[in-house]
Amino acid sequence: MSELQAHPLAELFPMLSEKEIGELADDIVIYGQREPIVLLDGKVLDGRNRLAACRFADVEPRFVEFEGDDPLGFVLSLNLHRRHLTESQRAMVAAQIVDWDRGINQHTGGSANLPTREAARRLSISERAVIAAKRIRDRGAGELVEAIREGRVSVHAGEAISDLALEAQREVLAREEKEIIARAKAIREARQKIRHNVRLAHMDFVAEKGRASAPAKLNQLYPIYYADPPWRFGVRSEVTGREKSAENHYPTLTTDEICDLLGKLIGGEHPAVCFLWATNPMLLDALRVLQACGFTYVHHWIWDKEVAGTGYWGRDRHELLLIGRRGDIAAPLPGTQPETVHRERKGKHSAKPDFFAEQIEKLFPGVARLELFARRTRPGWDVWGFEASDDAAPNAARALRSKAVPT
Repeated sequence: MSELQAHPLAELFPMLSEKEIGELADDIVIYGQREPIVLLDGKVLDGRNRLAACRFADVEPRFVEFEGDDPLGFVLSLNLHRRHLTESQRAMVAAQIVDWDRGINQHTGGSANLPTREAARRLSISERAVIAAKRIRDRGAGELVEAIREGRVSVHAGEAISDLALEAQREVLAREEKEIIARAKAIREARQKIRHNVRLAHMDFVAEKGRASAPAKLNQLYPIYYADPPWRFGVRSEVTGREKSAENHYPTLTTDEICDLLGKLIGGEHPAVCFLWATNPMLLDALRVLQACGFTYVHHWIWDKEVAGTGYWGRDRHELLLIGRRGDIAAPLPGTQPETVHRERKGKHSAKPDFFAEQIEKLFPGVARLELFARRTRPGWDVWGFEASDDAAPNAARALRSKAVPT
């Protein structure tokens, strides 16, 4: 019994304290061992605390072999239901099963290597908490990891402390709880200022690099426009409030700037359809943009992202693709229109599903199409945008040939 080792999956969760082990031992002496210890591959998959209590009480333990096909799910289910673990403690567990690098018999143990999103779902926490825990796992001192596993420090405070050198981390952990929280807050604020400066430099770089693929004038007219404007949202703090904003990923424009820019680029009287992306708070702004370009709103499609985000009045999980019409443009043939709601899990920041561009192609085949504010090239489309790749520049500036729109 003394040589029996814990299975790696069992070690995802911390042991009970010595006091709690002693209380469990007393319970086993009085009432017996209520639940057997579960073994897998000759190791303890569940019941390390019961085994320790049996040793302490000098009681012969009872064992059973694991018979299921999902040992990770088995361990997570039992421990999450038995224990009142904080979000931070669950995040540290999730970090251990992301990019798993410990030896497990894959035939009997199954896969314990989960993507960040799946680990977050299984542990009922946010992806951000898992990412913070992974950072602590990779850069934190052992004392910091244990402090979070024991519930003495939050994972978000721990992430900030992990920026320090190992000895400095240990020094902070030796302080009182209020001092630890204050130190973590100061580190976060310094980090946010650095990111803010980097973001400003990045915006200048992207704008300068993108001039070739975003000319001030187009050399042709198009009957189909597809645009995802870089809306600028109001935030409470220019330094801390833009950590998750669009500006942390690409340059943004005010609504007036978008109206002026697109009005000059695609405004006019030639017949055309404009498909324009809008978020819930920017709906009226998007309608202004359509009007500034001479389009009349006629309909919209909805992208259901499956995962809710943030919002002041509701947690947004969808975006709107407004459709504006200008001049004598025929509506799609009956029976060809797509359903107005498409459900697809969101990807990287602001990236839209290819589904919508593909539906536009089906509705208007064989005509010239221009994607505005494009971040990459798209087969069958001309593109315009500061973030379009280098090979997009000729497409953005090339003159209209056989696909010209009559004026």
